[in-house]
Amino acid sequence: MQVKTRAALGQLSDMDIRLLRVFKTVVDCGGMAAAELELNIGTSTVSRHIKDLETRLGLSLCRRGRAGFALTPEGEQIYAETLRLLAGVDAFRSRVDEIHQRMGGELHIAVFDKTASNPQAHIGAAIRLFAEQAPDVRLHLHVAPLNAIERGVLDGQFQVGIIPGHRSSAVLTYDELFTETMYLYASAGHPLFVPDARQQPQNWEALQAYAFAGLGYHSPNMELTQQVKLSRAATGYDQESIATLILSGCFLGFLPDHYAEPFVRQGRMRAVQPQLFTYHCSFFSIVRASPQPARVTQAFQAALRQAHPPAP
Repeated sequence: MQVKTRAALGQLSDMDIRLLRVFKTVVDCGGMAAAELELNIGTSTVSRHIKDLETRLGLSLCRRGRAGFALTPEGEQIYAETLRLLAGVDAFRSRVDEIHQRMGGELHIAVFDKTASNPQAHIGAAIRLFAEQAPDVRLHLHVAPLNAIERGVLDGQFQVGIIPGHRSSAVLTYDELFTETMYLYASAGHPLFVPDARQQPQNWEALQAYAFAGLGYHSPNMELTQQVKLSRAATGYDQESIATLILSGCFLGFLPDHYAEPFVRQGRMRAVQPQLFTYHCSFFSIVRASPQPARVTQAFQAALRQAHPPAP
């Protein structure tokens, strides 16, 4: 005789959704104490909510103690499913708002780091345009690595991403927004931190003799450095880490000119042969191609396009 097993969770309730949102915040913040400020509730209440969720699911989701906060293997799976579920709930709410011809709910935007100092980036202006049109929408602005933004847009964690172009996907829609100029930098203490161009490398091949710090994921940075065969001796995962590695005096690295400018002004960095060792990259907004983006997402896309008109 076949024995029927009852689902551990049963019917999903509003309380379950609230508990899952608490769980997501705890994971995103890296622990219950850190999530206290984000959730505006006490740590003991956060802990009780996580315990209630574990009881509802019949699973142990995380370990907490002196060793710190860590997800269990089951917790990692539940977190991934939570992202999908909450993205679906938010999409449903957006669709309901569309039926009522109003824009409400939440919009999650993810931006590649160090874009605020780029004079060609007008993301702040786009946000202002959007806020005037949709004042009831609660904005969430995230800064993340390129690959995390792409993954987040695909799984619904983010509705809009803004990234440097490096490859195209048929499941994403791209709008070109602005460009960025990258130069190769050395800092004080490095052999190439010299003002005399005659003492600096005269071609890409000559750079191969020097240790290089590059980004550790697929990007224009990685594509170029692989193409010209630079010797990667250190890896960073955002522009801040690349800048820190350059400032050690041990490595060369590419940085956006607008981000490096304060270091140059302070005499801490110098561009190496800027007329030669440079490249440009274009930034794009990305959304999922299917299903059709919600009205709120489309409105923000339109604001981005308005703030970044094509060059004449």
